[in-house]
Amino acid sequence: MDRIDLFRIFARVVECSSFTRAADRLGLPRSSVSSAVSELEQRIGARLLHRTTRKVSPTQDGAAFYERCLRLVADVEEAEGLFRHAAAEPSGRLRVDVPGRIGRLIIAPALPAFLDRYPQIDIDLGVTDRAINLVEDSADCVVRVGALGDSGLIARPLGNLTLINVASPAYLARHGVPQSPDDLAAHWAVNYASPSTGRIEEWEWSEQGSSRTTAMRGRITVNSAEAYIACCLAGLGLIQIPAYDVQRHLDAGELVDVMPGHRAMPMPMTLLYPHRQHLSRRLQVFADWLAGLLKQNLLAAG
Repeated sequence: MDRIDLFRIFARVVECSSFTRAADRLGLPRSSVSSAVSELEQRIGARLLHRTTRKVSPTQDGAAFYERCLRLVADVEEAEGLFRHAAAEPSGRLRVDVPGRIGRLIIAPALPAFLDRYPQIDIDLGVTDRAINLVEDSADCVVRVGALGDSGLIARPLGNLTLINVASPAYLARHGVPQSPDDLAAHWAVNYASPSTGRIEEWEWSEQGSSRTTAMRGRITVNSAEAYIACCLAGLGLIQIPAYDVQRHLDAGELVDVMPGHRAMPMPMTLLYPHRQHLSRRLQVFADWLAGLLKQNLLAAG
């Protein structure tokens, strides 16, 4: 097998932490993937992977070699596409993961125009409120809302989402309209539990440039944006949510913006993808399209 092919296979095994998952991603038999890694280890004279029944992980030598593999494969692909890259029609399959309502309300309705423009690109669109592991799940790019940890991924800032406080007219008629955070003790909230950690988010507002929080009483707790909005519409309490998420309900009078002078700090929105040198032509055009789409539709809300 060609050395570059061996490098590609080894890199995918490291990223998937599994021979079987790597074989599925590469469209190869598992035995071929295992044999390729063994051949590579024999060629370089070092053990590259720890193998267990549950997981595959790189050795110390394997981790260092993985970084070199990424650079070598990128250099070869760049050289191969040096003269045909600009003229080539972007093609292939992209795996993208986005937050649930962003995917349903914004991206899915706009995809026909993108696919018409790039007929050789196919999209696997993951729509979930759970943050996936971009490398392990072999996603090409993900959209994240909120502060980021140090993931080692390439981050493309998309701007900040405006968060607003809303309630239904029925709730406000029954409990009154809060004017400031001092009034929150007399009110109810729909509590939101993080799908990843299960932690209930506290009520937040900005005061003199600093973020302040307080726990709110609530009789119902949800873990999805859909349920969060539905419970608010049903009059079960106040919620804090990105403005784009409830814009149509505000326009229809089904929800009311309250305490506009005491909103939470805006939330950063970011497009994440692996090493910049590995950006395929299809990922480049999709990332540019997605960035423009989200900025136009989301950041204008509120």
